[in-house]
Amino acid sequence: MYKVVEKFVSINGEGRRAGQLAVFIRFKGCNLNCSYCDTRWANEKNASYASMTGEDIYNYIKETKVRNCTLTGGEPLLQDNIGELLKLLAQDKALRTEIETNGSIDLKPFADIENRPYFTMDYKQPSSGMEGQMCLSNFELLKENDTVKFVSGCREDLERAKEIIEKYKLTERCGVILSPMYGAIEPSHMVEFLIENNMNDVNIQLQLHKFIWDKDTRGV
Repeated sequence: MYKVVEKFVSINGEGRRAGQLAVFIRFKGCNLNCSYCDTRWANEKNASYASMTGEDIYNYIKETKVRNCTLTGGEPLLQDNIGELLKLLAQDKALRTEIETNGSIDLKPFADIENRPYFTMDYKQPSSGMEGQMCLSNFELLKENDTVKFVSGCREDLERAKEIIEKYKLTERCGVILSPMYGAIEPSHMVEFLIENNMNDVNIQLQLHKFIWDKDTRGV
């Protein structure tokens, strides 16, 4: 049984398929406590949730008739037996499943699943307060369809992102996104940073859902 705090259809607000319809499955709980977390409510011990089997989740996804599926949280990979759910979803080649993970969980147990979900993995920047929790060996497991996302709130964060991108040659391995911490940094400053440092193949991406709806709106 999986602890699902909400499920809904909306658009992908970020990631490789930003702007496209997606069905979201949000799981309860996280092992990190980022300074900018916008889903902290889903991580509280007393957060309400529905217990769903893998078949329940798969059937809900199929009922929506939406091809893009995003597993998110919290931290989805903390769910007991999450690998079994990933294998179940992987069997349906009509689905395009993405799993958003916070960068602290070892991806190795899931990397060899046939037709596995795409990983969208955060690298927590200094201003998150969680950089020391990152599992750096994950970079070696990423492939072309995967993405590393750097949520940045200041110049120090941008400098650190540049260092990590270059050290692990991420633009040669997977997609790379710089995303501004909402309300903390001007996106134009991030563009200037890319220009100054000639950072090719790096995407700056705003969180679309926070422009379409109020930033605190759930279920979008």
